[in-house]
Amino acid sequence: MDMNTLLAIIVQVIAGIIGGQAVGAALKQAALGQLPKILGGAIGGVGGAAILGSLLGGGTVDPAAAAAAASGLGSALNLNNIVGGAGGGAILTGIIGAVMGAMKR
Repeated sequence: MDMNTLLAIIVQVIAGIIGGQAVGAALKQAALGQLPKILGGAIGGVGGAAILGSLLGGGTVDPAAAAAAASGLGSALNLNNIVGGAGGGAILTGIIGAVMGAMKR
């Protein structure tokens, strides 16, 4: 794994955690602990960024060629990683909150 790929995953995880924390704060009735919000946000962030990347045509680009063409932190801070990460983290954390809330009833 090269440094650009690692930076992109770190950005996705951080954006996902931020999205998960935002949804967790909004869904106070679900009473999610920190661990489900962090894990749901991180996993959802990576998944959401991957889904958004494939929807926007990122799936047709060879990752090795893209990494060679764009190097450094700038390539990791793109729309797919930030918006997809935050959205994916928020969605997965919301699903976890809904499931955990339904299980408490």
